[in-house]
Amino acid sequence: MTAINKELWINGEQAAAARTYPLHSPYDGGLIAHIAKAEPGDVKRAIDGAHEAFQTLKELPAHRRSDILYEAARIIAERREELARICSAEAGKPIRSSRAEIDRTVATYRFAAEEAKRLYGETIPMDAAPGGENRLGFTWREPLGVITAISPFNFPFNLVAHKVGPAIAAGNTVVLKPAEQTPLSALAIAEIFHEAGLPAGALQVITGSGRELGDSLVLDERVRKLSFTGSTEVGQALKSKIGLRKATLELGSNSALIVEPDANLEKMIPRCVDGAFANAGQVCISLQRIYVHASIYEEFANRFIERTLELKVGDPLDEETDVSAMISGKETDRIERWVAEAVEAGAEIGCGGGRAGAIFMPTVLLNVRPDMAVSCMETFAPVVSIVPYEHLDEAIEYVNDSSYGLNMGIYTNDIQKAFHAAKQLQAGGIVINDIPTFRVDHMPYGGVKDSGYGREGIKYAVQEMTELKFVTISMNG
Repeated sequence: MTAINKELWINGEQAAAARTYPLHSPYDGGLIAHIAKAEPGDVKRAIDGAHEAFQTLKELPAHRRSDILYEAARIIAERREELARICSAEAGKPIRSSRAEIDRTVATYRFAAEEAKRLYGETIPMDAAPGGENRLGFTWREPLGVITAISPFNFPFNLVAHKVGPAIAAGNTVVLKPAEQTPLSALAIAEIFHEAGLPAGALQVITGSGRELGDSLVLDERVRKLSFTGSTEVGQALKSKIGLRKATLELGSNSALIVEPDANLEKMIPRCVDGAFANAGQVCISLQRIYVHASIYEEFANRFIERTLELKVGDPLDEETDVSAMISGKETDRIERWVAEAVEAGAEIGCGGGRAGAIFMPTVLLNVRPDMAVSCMETFAPVVSIVPYEHLDEAIEYVNDSSYGLNMGIYTNDIQKAFHAAKQLQAGGIVINDIPTFRVDHMPYGGVKDSGYGREGIKYAVQEMTELKFVTISMNG
């Protein structure tokens, strides 16, 4: 890919910034582009424009907002291969996974298009309370205004869609700050929405340093909501600055799976390997901890390692690649250090454990203790731990012994055990007979504890991006 120059996207057109930064390929370090590096003044200009555009968008009929979202989805589908290659280049994601992400992105915007027509209210039986006789009560939902959306690098198209889609469906405008490593996808989406007929200013894209721009993105009182996906530390800091205004935070995780003795290993192990190593483990609900009943532990571990060794690592643009580079050398260094610390403390390497350039090899760890960083923290890397247990409640305690609670899972054919685990596991989502990495884009998605605040999933995001208004009328004149 020839290096290009990319500017900010403000008020429906490209806008120059005073500074730029180089964007390099995570896989081979090649220069991809020179990206505009915004300053706080650029953010103010974007918020100014978004606030002005809101006066137009909030009056746009629901069917028009729906049409715009459907048209954007159509264009994305038409440009599938081009956009997938952008995703692979800037995020280091294997091309087959990038295509799958584009397909999900199309579906997410279509869900949003449908939801634009479903901003229902309800009637309230006022006479259910003494004094409410001869009154009509009802509710409707109104858009909030300007929404600041801060998105991560790991799903640069689809996680943007989970913010932009419901915001537009509800009639809000968006100031989008993509991850520094993945700005090209966000800029492409802005141009696509412009082509689809979205009013200028309704979607602004500000590229650059999150550390430099964080305050200006959230402190302006015209920003009525923050939608953030990223680390727990940054999410908590931003939440403290937004005050009583709305926020949805999708934060860290260290997703776990319980495997009971009746699980079908033939079917589940390939699925578990995919869940652990897809996108080099850089998925919020990547399978990080597997607790396997002692009676099948050895067989499970051996078969899991065998399957892992079959994965092909290499160039993200190679059609056969399963695992490619992590997002940066800094992240590869971190996980290499964590694995070394675990081994020094007594963990055993079942396979992997090292790096090949920018790639950290798919790694299986055994004999892992709960206090090791690879277990109690979020690895966000192609590293999974397999740990034996004796009784189901013991495994549930292992899973819950975490500051995180996004998605958790259990494999069992015993309905009593499945529902017992679903009740006892502390997480926003419980997946039975599949990996906790499972997600479809219309389901409610979000965590408890340090994993988040609020819910995504288009219908649920729309609810959190609107204000409920109640109206009552006295029928007595």
